[in-house]
Amino acid sequence: MSLKADAADAAAKTSAFRCGTVAIVGRPNVGKSTLLNRLVGQKLSITSRKPQTTRHRIVGILTNETTQYIFVDTPGFQTRHHGALNKTMNRVVRTALADVDVVLLVVEAGRFGAEDRQVLDLIPANQCVLLVANKTETLGHRDELLPYLAARGGEFDYAALVPVSAKSGLGCDLLLAAIRGHLPEQEAIFPGDEFTDRNERFLVAELIREKVFRLVGDELPYGSTVMIDQFIEEPSPRGGRFCRIAATILVERAGHKAMVIGQGGEKLKHIGSDARGDIEKLLDAKVHLELWVKVKSGWSDDQASLKSYGYD
Repeated sequence: MSLKADAADAAAKTSAFRCGTVAIVGRPNVGKSTLLNRLVGQKLSITSRKPQTTRHRIVGILTNETTQYIFVDTPGFQTRHHGALNKTMNRVVRTALADVDVVLLVVEAGRFGAEDRQVLDLIPANQCVLLVANKTETLGHRDELLPYLAARGGEFDYAALVPVSAKSGLGCDLLLAAIRGHLPEQEAIFPGDEFTDRNERFLVAELIREKVFRLVGDELPYGSTVMIDQFIEEPSPRGGRFCRIAATILVERAGHKAMVIGQGGEKLKHIGSDARGDIEKLLDAKVHLELWVKVKSGWSDDQASLKSYGYD
């Protein structure tokens, strides 16, 4: 074969369409959900300062002319608490690692502790692993980055080490390019205009839960979740979409209910107002949102309750 033919063959291989699954894993609060949202260009995974905000397996899809990336965001792997909810979330992480093409191990730039190593140890042997050093904007000096990456690369055979800032987007294009090279050559699995496999009801519930976590703060334990009771699309006299949504915020104690409602109901109104804004952006619709707060003791440590509320 001529050199020209060899070059043409190499170009064809490089330009062939690629599609594959990419698990995003790491200890709690390293920015996995922020990274997913940045890469996909849509708010799919909710975020807050509280670790363990993500509880479900969230699939985000990015499709361009040459590649379909199927990202699987996972809860932070929990090593400190062992209730039924945390065990369920850890099972989600292990399942996600079992059948993907690439694993992104997300760590905080400048740090790599015992919890990070525990997550690394979960990854099956011979799996393609990229180390993503996130939150580079928090480093005191950029000169710290290269020695840090060199130290990590000396401890494990990563396919690539990529520093990024999910907050600003810095380095994310390089990360996508690094991932692409390890995806199989195959046709797209999802239609090009899809960005998740989750339905609107799920995404709406997650946006409400995000506001609960953000606005109630550290006072509220993790024993809270959100159930969608009603999701009705009605004709709008002004045109466009109009959705009538009712949801219940479920907590474990009467004291937690008081926290969510707030004095004179002000906290619950604030949660509803902030959630409605994000929901309207997500649905591209006008939204009427009603929120209720109910108490169910011990739901987060009961397997039957967890399953009925969508934790599987």
